[in-house]
Formats: sequence, C-alpha cells, structure tokens
Amino acid sequence: MIISGAIICDINGERRQDVRIENGVIAEIADRLIGDDVVEMNGCYLFPGLVDTDVRLKDGHLNRTNLEKLSRRALRGGVTTAVLASDSTPRIDDEITLEFVQQHRYLNGGATIESTLSALNEEGNLSNIAIMLKKGSVAVYTSTMDDYNRISRIAQYLKMADKTLFYKAVDKSLHESGVMSDGEIASQLGLPGISPLSEVVHVASMIEIARHFGIRIVFKSVTEPRTIELIAQARREGVAVSCEVAIHHLLKNDSACLGFDTDAKINPPLVSETKRRSLIAALQSGDIHSLTALHQPNSDVYKDITFFDAEFGTTSIEEYLPLCYTYLIRPGIIDTARFVEAASRAPGKQIGIDAGEIAVGKKADMILLDPTQTTLVPHHHSLYKNETLQGKVVAAVCRGEVTRF
Repeated sequence: MIISGAIICDINGERRQDVRIENGVIAEIADRLIGDDVVEMNGCYLFPGLVDTDVRLKDGHLNRTNLEKLSRRALRGGVTTAVLASDSTPRIDDEITLEFVQQHRYLNGGATIESTLSALNEEGNLSNIAIMLKKGSVAVYTSTMDDYNRISRIAQYLKMADKTLFYKAVDKSLHESGVMSDGEIASQLGLPGISPLSEVVHVASMIEIARHFGIRIVFKSVTEPRTIELIAQARREGVAVSCEVAIHHLLKNDSACLGFDTDAKINPPLVSETKRRSLIAALQSGDIHSLTALHQPNSDVYKDITFFDAEFGTTSIEEYLPLCYTYLIRPGIIDTARFVEAASRAPGKQIGIDAGEIAVGKKADMILLDPTQTTLVPHHHSLYKNETLQGKVVAAVCRGEVTRF
C-alpha cells in the first residue's frame, strides 16, 4: 500500500512525500511512488500513532465491553497504543487480570492495548512485580506511598527489570476532602479546595528516591508549575525523572467548573489561568515531557449529580488528536515536531516502544488527519461537549491494518 500526497509530520519536522507500507512496516519513503494500491491523501497530515500511557476505562470497570470500546475510540482519536492505569476494578495486580487485558490487546479496527501493573494488591501488599513485568506489564504504577521500605523494594524490582515507575503524586489527607483546585473559583462556588502541596511535596521526596536508586520515574498528570521546576532541576542534575501533563490542564482552567459543571471535575483538578499559562510555557520550553488525554469516562449516574458527589473524570481520547491540532498546533503554540515528541516519542520510550518517527524500517503505526474537516464532540459528559474542533482523523494504520473513519 502507498499513502500518497500526505504531509509527513514526525519528530524530524514536516515534509511531503509518499510512504510505501509492506507487511506492516514502512518499506519506502520517496516522491511520487508507483504501485497498485495507492491511497490518495492530498493535504492530509500523516502523524506517527500517538501513545497515551494514562488511560482509564468507563467507571473504572475492567471488562470486555469497556476494553473493546476503548480500543476503537482510542484509534479514532489518533492513539495507536493506549496504556491502562492499573487502578481499575478489578485492580491489575495479578497474572489472571493481566492475561485478561492481553487477550484484548489486539482488536481489529482498534488501538493496541497495554497495561501497567499495580505496585500494591487489593490487600495493600506488594504485588508479584518481577513475574508481572516478565509477563508483559509495561511499567509499574502507584499513587503516593509513605512506606519507604516498600518504595525501596519496588525500586529494586524496577532496577532489575529496567522498567519505569509511573507515580501519581497526591497526598490523600489533602486530596480526599477537596473536589477542585484550591483558589478563587473554589471559594466563589463554596466548594472545598485541594492544596497544591498535595502534589508538590510527594514529587520532591520521590525525586530523591529516583536519585538514590538510579531508577526512572514518570510523574503522572502533574499540574503545579513548582512541580515542573523541581523535575527540571533534577533532570539537570542527572536524575531520570520526567513529567506528564494532561491536555485538559493546557486547554482549560478552573473556571470551567462554574455552574457546578461536573464534566469539569477531573483528577487532578483544573488549575487557575495563571498556572495554565505556566504549563503552556513549560510545554513550549520542553520541561513538560509527555502528554495524555487523561481519558476517564463515567456513566450518567456518576455525573448527573451534585458537583461534590460526582466522580472525577471526563471522556476525551476519541478527540485527542483533533483537540491538540485545534488548540496547540493550529494556533502555533507548538509545532508538529514538538507535539509528536510529547504525544508519541516520549511516552513510547517510557514503555519501551519505538514511536514518533516515520522512517524506513519502522513499524507502520500512523494516523491521517484531514485539517479541512471538522470534528464535533458528541459526548454529553465531555469537558469539550458541543465544541466543533478543526481537523478530523480520517484513517489509521495500526499494526499494518488500515482503518477508515
């Protein structure tokens, strides 16, 4: 198959060339290729498949239906590899649960589904980390831990297996009593706020763990500019830490919660406009290393209630690439190369896959975006409900299989 006339957008920049795919691999890139199976995509952008490593299932329930829906919706949004956070129900902490996920890893017309491993099992004890990593978990996931003996043991397993720790920094004593970011909007709505210290203090301590043990840590969905400063400083000192930021915190601020809109109640919560602008600057400078759609959909029963009682989360993966094109690439906040680095290359490296480049010999995981078409956000429990986005994913090549939308 030959993809003809598209503008290739990868970590090396933009160029208009044809791409020949054979047996799921890029066989040739050149001008005006000739062949029997030619797909004309004049004016479309050809992106490497996006990699999202912070994905959750509807209502957190791990079942076949939710996995199949996620797989198809992810591919429609430009994601060819989606990595499940392990804090589902049931938790992904044993071989049986992991095997269930892997049975649904490759779905026709869908993205590849991978999974992290929960560091702790349901009883609060260490999972069988060594075995689970050998069985195919791509990383170890945990939220804040105060037991440094356990953290030390987890670090030793990671060192042996050369894997990454995905760490959600949140102080439960500060977080559980709040429902949105502490600040002017929370006060205006009369809602309890979540202190920024909930994230910052635990990031600071885990940086020292990474420094001491020489392990890699990705801090998941950070929102505080101070957190990003700490991580940037540690990286300059040679510590293998990096930060992920959700697109919601780049595109929206906490004013989206006005009117007690439960679709704007996400975890971590939206922050002030001042902090949002700081996050944009960090993305532009390279101090934000990876992006996520932070997909965490909920049923009506968990959203059509009071803001205080509503569950955290929003649906977003099906519009991931159009959202980024509309609000980050098209207005010139970042160029396509910087976007691909943050949304494909960097998260791919975190889980040990080669992503972000369209080159001969590379796996043919690619997305075609037509910038002249639009995408209407149909989900009534989306932070972006009723918005019309510029750009539409019109086709995907995943594991060498072509899916048209």
